[in-house]
Amino acid sequence: VKSQCSASAGCSLCTCHTNLPDLPACFQLSVLPWAPCIFLWLTSPFYILYLKMNNRGYIMMSILNRIKTVLGLILWIVCWTDLFSSFHEMSQNQFKPPVYFVTPLVLGMTMLLATFLIQYERLKGVQSSGVLFIFWTISVLFAIVPFRSKIMNASQAEVSVYLFLFYSMAIKGYKSPLENKDLWSLNKQDSSELVVPNLLNEWEMEKSKAQRSAALVFLCSEQSVKEQAEFRKAGPGTEPNHVSVSPEEEEVLLSKRKEGRQPSFLRALLRAFGPYFLIGSAFKLLQDLITFVNPQLLRMLINFTKQSQAPLWWGYSLAFLMFGASLLQTLILHQHFQYCFVTGMRLRTGIIGAIYRKSLVITNEAKRSSTVGEVVNLMSVDAQRFMDLTTFLNMLWSAPLQIVLALFFLWQNLGASVLAGVAVMVLLIPFNAFIAMKTRTYQQMKYKDERIKQMNEILNGIKVLKLYAWETSFQEKILQIRQKELNVLRKTAYLSALSTMAWISAPFLVALTTFAVFVTVSEENILDAEKAFVSLSLFNILRFPLNMLPQVISSIASVSLKRIQDFLSHDELDPESVDRRNNTSGNGANETFSCVKGLTVINWRLMCCSINVMVPQGSLLAVVGHVGCGKTSLVCALLGEMEKLEGQISIRGSVAYVPQQAWIQNATVRDNILFGRPYVEQKYRCVLEACALTPDLEVLPGGDQTEIGEKGINLSGGQRQRVSLARALYSEADVYLLDDPLSAVDAHVAKHIFDNVIGPEGALKGKTKILVTHGISFLPQVDNILVMVDGRVSEMGSYQDLLKQNGAFAEFLRNYSLEDIIEDDEIIDLLLDEEEEEFPDDALSNHTDMVDNEPVVNEARRQFMSCFGFVTSAFTSTSPDDKRGSRQTLGTCAVCLMRVCSGVCVCVLQVKLKVYWEYAKAVGPLLSLFICFLYGCQSATSIGANFWLSEWTNDALQNGTQHRASTRVGVYAALGLDAVSSSGLSNTGVLVMFSSFTLALGKIQAARKLHQTLLDNKFHTPQSFFDTTPIGRIINRFSKDIYVIDEVLPSTVLMFLGTFFASVSTMIVIIFSTPIFALVIGPLALIYFFVQRFYVATSRQLKRLESVSRSPIYSHFSETITGTSVIRAYGRNAAFVLLSDMKVDENQKSYYPGIVSNRWLGVRIEFIGNCIVLFAALFAVIGKEKLSPGLVGLSVSYALQVTMSLNWMVRMTSDLESNIVAVERVKEYSETTTEAPWIVKDKQPPPDWPPKGNVEFIDYSVRYREGLDLVLRNISLEVKGGEKIGIVGRTGAGKSSMTLCLFRLLEAADGEIVIDEVKISEIGLHDLRSKLTIIPQEPVLFSGTLRMNLDPFEKYSDEEVWKVLELSHLKKFVSNQASKLELECSEGGENLSVGQRQLVCLARALLRKTRILVLDEATAAVDLETDNLIQSTIRTQFEDCTVFTIAHRLNTIMDYTRVLVLDKGKIAEFDTPANLLAQKGIFYGMAKDAGLV
Repeated sequence: VKSQCSASAGCSLCTCHTNLPDLPACFQLSVLPWAPCIFLWLTSPFYILYLKMNNRGYIMMSILNRIKTVLGLILWIVCWTDLFSSFHEMSQNQFKPPVYFVTPLVLGMTMLLATFLIQYERLKGVQSSGVLFIFWTISVLFAIVPFRSKIMNASQAEVSVYLFLFYSMAIKGYKSPLENKDLWSLNKQDSSELVVPNLLNEWEMEKSKAQRSAALVFLCSEQSVKEQAEFRKAGPGTEPNHVSVSPEEEEVLLSKRKEGRQPSFLRALLRAFGPYFLIGSAFKLLQDLITFVNPQLLRMLINFTKQSQAPLWWGYSLAFLMFGASLLQTLILHQHFQYCFVTGMRLRTGIIGAIYRKSLVITNEAKRSSTVGEVVNLMSVDAQRFMDLTTFLNMLWSAPLQIVLALFFLWQNLGASVLAGVAVMVLLIPFNAFIAMKTRTYQQMKYKDERIKQMNEILNGIKVLKLYAWETSFQEKILQIRQKELNVLRKTAYLSALSTMAWISAPFLVALTTFAVFVTVSEENILDAEKAFVSLSLFNILRFPLNMLPQVISSIASVSLKRIQDFLSHDELDPESVDRRNNTSGNGANETFSCVKGLTVINWRLMCCSINVMVPQGSLLAVVGHVGCGKTSLVCALLGEMEKLEGQISIRGSVAYVPQQAWIQNATVRDNILFGRPYVEQKYRCVLEACALTPDLEVLPGGDQTEIGEKGINLSGGQRQRVSLARALYSEADVYLLDDPLSAVDAHVAKHIFDNVIGPEGALKGKTKILVTHGISFLPQVDNILVMVDGRVSEMGSYQDLLKQNGAFAEFLRNYSLEDIIEDDEIIDLLLDEEEEEFPDDALSNHTDMVDNEPVVNEARRQFMSCFGFVTSAFTSTSPDDKRGSRQTLGTCAVCLMRVCSGVCVCVLQVKLKVYWEYAKAVGPLLSLFICFLYGCQSATSIGANFWLSEWTNDALQNGTQHRASTRVGVYAALGLDAVSSSGLSNTGVLVMFSSFTLALGKIQAARKLHQTLLDNKFHTPQSFFDTTPIGRIINRFSKDIYVIDEVLPSTVLMFLGTFFASVSTMIVIIFSTPIFALVIGPLALIYFFVQRFYVATSRQLKRLESVSRSPIYSHFSETITGTSVIRAYGRNAAFVLLSDMKVDENQKSYYPGIVSNRWLGVRIEFIGNCIVLFAALFAVIGKEKLSPGLVGLSVSYALQVTMSLNWMVRMTSDLESNIVAVERVKEYSETTTEAPWIVKDKQPPPDWPPKGNVEFIDYSVRYREGLDLVLRNISLEVKGGEKIGIVGRTGAGKSSMTLCLFRLLEAADGEIVIDEVKISEIGLHDLRSKLTIIPQEPVLFSGTLRMNLDPFEKYSDEEVWKVLELSHLKKFVSNQASKLELECSEGGENLSVGQRQLVCLARALLRKTRILVLDEATAAVDLETDNLIQSTIRTQFEDCTVFTIAHRLNTIMDYTRVLVLDKGKIAEFDTPANLLAQKGIFYGMAKDAGLV
């Protein structure tokens, strides 16, 4: 025995030396169960021989014999389930001793032997068996000890314990709102840690099998093609009709045959989750078998009421047996559901984990083919559909089984007449198949994906849309897609209505035809109560599989397995494309490589051009070149992000990467800089100092613990770039790849960073650095310069070497007249010292809300601080010690408050009736009432049809014959064809079809109305809302919530109305049949009400917690997608995967109690239903003298169906409350404050306004929001038409805020802005914004054609568009493209370089050609030559226009009319550049930093 058990399986001490003595587990698993088995196997040969020798004749099969046989088979199934469970646990890497496999096998075989002996004894005439009696007695006695042990260890029984624990959670949820800390921790086997690797292992195995299969097919096909080619080659002996095969034909032939078996994601899912799911399937099989017990008991009960002499105890026994069978069915069914739901939960976890991991490694090309919106849909909608499908997947085999069993019992009851019913079912199949096929042809997901993708882009670029006044064009695009989506939704809704009618009609039509044929075939066939109502209960059983089967098939059709499979099959980046080993092959270079760390060698075919570069350790290589010449592509190639065609890359040591557009996480500043590395105080402080971040952190409320919003919204562009650089510096890597990190910062900050970080004496001294730059003032200090032209290396060498070569680089420098730059450290140091004395607070303004790039930064935080009574003076204390102290004491609070304002507000109150009314209004109040009226009519006619059936069956009792059969059939058919009910049999006709079509009409109307209102509001919402609200949250409204309103909510309403009227119908029928039942309704209704309130209160909060924890999964995923290159460069893949898994597990932690709550509810509500069955049967037994068999049959058959109706009604109430929240959330975002009207009819300016371009600020002040500090204070200035104004100032001085005021993205707190004698505050926003032009700091493009990006309203001709492309230096690029102006821009314009995108923005400005132009640091991302081209274009094309330029590069504004210097929201200096330089003020200091004086 010991050999069969592990060391831990048994313990001798647990018997003697314990207060609770117990036999060792090994003994209980082996000796105790084996002993009776051994006895039976030893005695059975002799016993069988004895029976064979003593044949006493044949005994008919009795009910008792049948029950014994069924129990024997059930015990056999239980043993096999135990065996499969052990195998499943072993597949989950849980060690199982052999005894866990041997014992169930032995027991299962023994149970089969015992069942065989029962039947063999009957055949041989033995009524009682001593052998089997001894066997069962020993088995029961020996089972007592393990049974006791299991009770003692009951705490390990997961489902039972959770059902018990749910009591405490339900009570807590009823009394007070549930919080995250109240939830149970997730089971280990349900966590991402185990589930995802298990699925991925199966998927990898599937892929490797497919590859092996493809390779085999390829080898075979290649061989056969070669043979065919040789056979067909033309030769002297070849027949004329033999044609030779060209190499191209061979290649096509091979490519066709090369396609072997595709890897199947379905097979991987089945292998990963199938075994656990099969346990649930075994419970489903048991439940299906027990379902058919009650109709047989009903037959006996009706027979009992017919027999006046039958003893009452028999009636009571039948009533309690019906109750017991129903109770057993309930318990087994919920075990089945528990397994199914947990499988679905694991399935969702696995799919989300697999998609997340894949998204980190797919190639850029593959990423472009699947947009963020589409992949988020895979994670949210498709994974959710998979989870929903698992619940009823067993219906694929269970439904046919139930149909077959029901027909079998019907055959026994009504004979061959049932074939008429089968014929009706068969005839309905092609009709439903046709509807299913038509439904599949409509692909709504395509339009949904497209709409979400467009909305994602619009929300990302909403600021640009507002600045250009393009909202109407893009709103129209969304509405066009939405209309297509609704058209598909309408067609599927109508088809669904037809399908519902057909399938709900099926049981009634089957019953009607069966009864009609039964009574008309022969006069001897009498439809009595027994036949009618037993058949009725069987038809009711038949209804559920007939309804569910098409829905499951339809769900399988809607689950897009192929979409997930295609995404997971995308090409991955080759991890071997960059050689990171310590040795490399090469002549001469070998020694250098082996002894020097940090050397980089590239031999890479980029854009069809070979590149050869060597960067020695510790050197600084600058990469320069025009926009789109391949500088960023070179850096991406070094990171292994590009597809390598040939050559090799070798990098020695670790890599740090600073991308051109800084990637910032939604985390604290410190977390962004540390990026997973341990915190070292001294090193951290040095990094902050080097990256000029210390002054920035001093003004943030929580210091470096301040949480940065999504995409870094509460930091300026320069601050984001410096945080990104600090991250690289802190990582202490060997090789630094810096992609233009200085473009987004001011000139003096750029110099500070170069000197302290990148330069020869900076913090990265001795490190290998590759710097892509447009700033030529730093080039003399680099070791080597690489000049790129059109994807190839034009020149390479030191600064002096390139000047001597007098090539393209030297010409480039001469154009800028910067070859004589002299770096004088002493002068610069002296200047900085002077500057520090003059401007002690030079780095940033003291106003914490004054962030340069994004206007509405910390307003929510400020609001919370004022609400909670925090005094802002704590942050502006004059003493440095006080400052530090206040930051330490309030830092955590400030961060906490910031998190509160950016977190999701979890509403814990009951859903208000107003929300239901809002949905009813969206459907249409009259239409809503009409739908309810139709359902009432259906129930009334259903009851009428069934009472008529009851009277019909009583005819036989009175006359013994049925002379009015044709009348009875006719009236029954007429009532049934107008009725529908979820519990009665009369389930067909005009009303169900009419109500389904009406509901479909209502749902489309509601979907259109709610989406339209939401979209209108969001396009009219002020910019401040988008700055403080994460995009993921708004997208959730447009995707998840609109999906619920479109598809989930209408079906929930349909189910709720159906179950509500069905439950009411049941009560009416039972009370009419047995009025005494009304006494029981009160207590049962009270219990029902309390259970419902307990459940709904807790369930609603669980669903809301689940909903709140779902958004971070998608927000984190969107964030990850945009930063994959950074994550990969730093080798942080595993950490981000872990973070995603934690978020998924957190979400599942609130989903799992929801599953348990459903089981808790199901058991209790069905218990009430079972009580109704019990009382209906008991009262029928008590009043059998007064009741006709027809009424007894009617009452009990209705009662048998009420369990499901009650259960579903509570669940639908809860689902309705949960899903109606989607309406609440959409309405919440449809009623946010809107900005000023787009057009004010009576204040519209003339069409040629502004004619001159004069701009006047009159005592102008602005704040972000009421109650906050002023951002601009009493600004007064006058700008004449045609003047060129440069705006400069330190970070946070209010430069961008000033330009945003021109466009009224910020509204005035005081004062006015007047443009050509028109006060801008009085006219419509579109009238204003369409007459101004801006080239923003960050170029935003939308997916669509290049022409659409330039001219969305199609106002201009192609000639005008080509003209502006020529002026913006894009004509050459566009004309080289095959599709010309129809060039497709990918999401965010990712298939264009940042510089090219900036030129597209210039082209937009040239096309609009308004009198006033604003440049918001528009040339920060382009090289100097392109900058020069842009500036010259602006000077020539906008010569007579008023131009406002916010500049980082001061050389671009040195020839401007005047320069405005802002400091702390006020005008510090305003004069011509020459006068300002002569004054030697702030502007002079900035110019000196930039090397211009």
